[in-house]
Amino acid sequence: MGNIVGIDLGTTFSAIAQLDENGRPVIVTNTESTEGGNITPSVVSFTGKNSYEVGRNAKKMLGVDENTFSKFKRDMGTTKEFKTSFGVTHTPLTLSALVLKYIKEFSEKQIGKFSNLVVTVPANFSSEARDATMKAAEKADLKIQNIIDEPKAAAIYFGSTSGLSDKGKYVIYDLGGGTFDVSVVEFNNSEITVLSTAGVARLGGYDFDLALQKLVADKYEKETGEKLAIEKDDKGNPPDFTINDAEEMKIVLSKRESIKEAIRGEGGRASIEITRKEFEEVISTLLSQAELACEECLDSKNIKTDDIDEVILVGGSTRVPIIKESVKKVFGKEAKELGNPDEAVALGAALYSAFKADSTMLSTMQKKTVEKIDKIEDVSSVYLGTISLDENQRNVNSILIKKNQKIPCEITKSFYTASQNQTAVQCTVTESGVDEEDPDFVKKVWEGTLEGLPSGRDPGKEVKVSFSYGDNKIIKVKFKDVESGKELKADVELNVDDKQSDNVDLDDFTID
Repeated sequence: MGNIVGIDLGTTFSAIAQLDENGRPVIVTNTESTEGGNITPSVVSFTGKNSYEVGRNAKKMLGVDENTFSKFKRDMGTTKEFKTSFGVTHTPLTLSALVLKYIKEFSEKQIGKFSNLVVTVPANFSSEARDATMKAAEKADLKIQNIIDEPKAAAIYFGSTSGLSDKGKYVIYDLGGGTFDVSVVEFNNSEITVLSTAGVARLGGYDFDLALQKLVADKYEKETGEKLAIEKDDKGNPPDFTINDAEEMKIVLSKRESIKEAIRGEGGRASIEITRKEFEEVISTLLSQAELACEECLDSKNIKTDDIDEVILVGGSTRVPIIKESVKKVFGKEAKELGNPDEAVALGAALYSAFKADSTMLSTMQKKTVEKIDKIEDVSSVYLGTISLDENQRNVNSILIKKNQKIPCEITKSFYTASQNQTAVQCTVTESGVDEEDPDFVKKVWEGTLEGLPSGRDPGKEVKVSFSYGDNKIIKVKFKDVESGKELKADVELNVDDKQSDNVDLDDFTID
């Protein structure tokens, strides 16, 4: 039988799970790390031009070593660059690929080659970021069969293992290290349906750490009259209070009402006390962003809080106590933890991997597990449209697929040629987070030209535009001139800008 696996490629931590021979989703432990563990920090530290570390040892160098990088997942799908002192420039895509390569190597030593692989992404990831994730896997010599949104993966895990799949509507509240997603999921016996989803692309535990780091610096300056270094200076000297220090303080404040630490900086040694209440105050605006996303998730489908059976917490940052208070404020009910919030996404990804795999790959017990899931339905996380002319001959963005539209789906809409003797049509696919008509405020994710249309025609000839949106949230488009039958088709896999894909060959790198 094949190895059916799912990888949660996280902003701060990553994890891999497999469906074992008994049909149970289990975490593949990182035995390569000296500390071991079920989750691996998504941190890459270059120890030389062609050598690197991933994981806990790498994380210790954050904020101290200029060749150590993290949180690059939040920049997937962009052209941001990360430069090392060894003369190599890396992209978020390649750094993610190095993490995936590390996970692949320590996992295959334990369970062998992967037969079917699913990788998770945030529900609010752009199409470019999704495509970049798939390219990162390819660069790491991994073949992804499917990608899946993180809240959806968690829902599958909970629905399959926690008895939620009988009936009801549940909120999956997923607050990780760098991104926030919230989804309303309906369970109906063996059917799992995502009804709506919302989120904030740059909101997570890392942002809490930054706010706490600044709070400590402000208190230190008030106490000593001198600034506290929280970043490396121009000479490369390490900060006095690193982001790792802030994270450790946050963990303590999640268990205690206050913490007092001796902080040393240019102003000498100072005893700085931080209370949980002070920490909660400095992250209040971040919590407000999450609360607004929760309200959007409900409002977009006119779901009432009374319709929700339970709110389930996913992601390590939900351990911050104020999160449960925030959830109760929005939904009017206590949030629940079902198992380890750090592992639910990877475990659900392994189940989804089995659900999508060829049944001949599965053992008898694995098949019995998959049979518990009859159908999984999802929704679009963005608006998808095309540029057309309105009655005043002005460019407008026309929406074909709305946010929270049930997928897979295919939507067709008719448009019409605008000028005499028009022999070509400019074809565009747009993406936006809101229902936006102005073309200047949407992202053009693909452009093409439907050419060779008959000359001598009057305006007003019908052009049918069809968008097909699948499970992987990759768009298939077709622009068809009805009269002539001419058509332009494209699979909009949103090839990443060449600047984002560097010339770094992962085969040249060794893991320390």
